[in-house]
Amino acid sequence: MIYELRTYWAAPGKIEALHRRFRTLTLGIFQRYNMEVVGFWTPAPATTETGDLVYILRFPDETAKIAAWNAFQNDPDWVAGKTASEVNGKLVDRLTSVLLNPTDYSSLS
Repeated sequence: MIYELRTYWAAPGKIEALHRRFRTLTLGIFQRYNMEVVGFWTPAPATTETGDLVYILRFPDETAKIAAWNAFQNDPDWVAGKTASEVNGKLVDRLTSVLLNPTDYSSLS
């Protein structure tokens, strides 16, 4: 298994809209492509260093991760939903993605 740590910095005033998009659109499409969510977190406090929203996805391997993200990004429901959710401006100013490999002593390995 591999894990992907994703951190989002919301556009000013858009964090609630970003949460809503995850709840009502993104999570359903993640399920469609077997993108297993380990969890979502909000840093306390959210800062320019920590971001506003953090989550971890689990994949069998990097090939599966790449295939899932390609399918997700080209999914017609995602394309339409993202466009609709950003009619009043983008929701995300910045995001980072870090691939995490469990150590041999991790309970997740």
